[in-house]
Amino acid sequence: MKEQILIRITGKDRTGLTASVMQILARYDAQILDIGQADIHSTLSLGILIRIEETYSGQVMKELLFKATELGVNIGFEPVPDDEYEDWAGRQGKNRYILTVIGRSLSALQIQKATEVIAEQGLNIDNIKRLTGRMSIKNPEKNVRACIEFSVRGTPVDRGAMQARLMALASETEMDFSLQKDDMYRRMRRLICFDMDSTLIQTECIDELAERAGVGEQVRAITASAMRGEIDFKESFTRRVALLKGLDVSVMKDIAEHLPITEGTDRLMSVLKTCGYKIAILSGGFTYFGEYLQRRYGIDYVYANELEIDDNGKLTGRYVGEVVDGRRKADLLKLIAQTERVNLAQTIAVGDGANDLPMLSEAGLGIAFHAKPRVVKKAGQSINTLGLDGILYFLGFKDSHLGEQGKL
Repeated sequence: MKEQILIRITGKDRTGLTASVMQILARYDAQILDIGQADIHSTLSLGILIRIEETYSGQVMKELLFKATELGVNIGFEPVPDDEYEDWAGRQGKNRYILTVIGRSLSALQIQKATEVIAEQGLNIDNIKRLTGRMSIKNPEKNVRACIEFSVRGTPVDRGAMQARLMALASETEMDFSLQKDDMYRRMRRLICFDMDSTLIQTECIDELAERAGVGEQVRAITASAMRGEIDFKESFTRRVALLKGLDVSVMKDIAEHLPITEGTDRLMSVLKTCGYKIAILSGGFTYFGEYLQRRYGIDYVYANELEIDDNGKLTGRYVGEVVDGRRKADLLKLIAQTERVNLAQTIAVGDGANDLPMLSEAGLGIAFHAKPRVVKKAGQSINTLGLDGILYFLGFKDSHLGEQGKL
């Protein structure tokens, strides 16, 4: 006859501890049914569920007790009846979700709020991981970011309500969330599409051009109204471009060379390129600036709007070709995915404005980045507390795994 025994080991972590325990279990041909370990501040909590012949169990526990004393750790044993084990094993087939929580720092109150949402939906936390590096107490300005990933099991009572509650919490507290089903697509993202203005860069290029043309206030008012979704993007774009008539194109080079790059962009792009992601800019802004960023970061695709220029090097106040509006962005995302033979579930879209919502909803993972309230409300997940490299945590990257590309 065989029985199941749960072994719990806690104490100061040390090299070779697991090997020493396994050496004893191996002598008695123990079967490992489950194993897991967590380390917090060099203190481990190791759990091992074994199945072993009843005639050996007493001797195994005796030897493990001696070994624990030798290693200076605590050890405990708990028998697990067959029915209890079968019930536990049966639950392992349930859906699994990943809830990622990020912020500049995370407090007990914030974690309480997040875990209350998990409990309200009848989900159980299987595993908790910290994805960010450890903060410095002596130099608190370093590594100012915190990310905790919860692996939860079960089916939410109401996933839509859960998502809405998380988005509401994001606006009430200084933290952001991503809730994703833990399936193969989450682990195999391959294409990421970015809005450009107020996403990759911290400005609206049309506003910069307008300032040089002396119509800044007029253009900014139209831009803000369009981003809030109050007027059609194509209409607003046509009106704004018309106000640029007569501007010399030479100013575009100066604006491009002084673009305020969004925090975390360099780090994010380095990691994405190293990991083989295809990267696209899908922008309602202008091709000139998109191509500048393309050269800087090795971006694969750029789709934006082309300004018409007369023979004297002046803007005519018109544009060339089809306007890249919200619907066009969504169509381009699907087109690039098809070209790259990427399933839509493997795509990511990132943007801040109302005209980004169509592509955010089409992508497997749509992220509202420092977005307008209406966009945050409709998006699946948002980032408002960190820079663009916060996206890496939504993708499951851990600081310790990023190497040179992940240096802050």
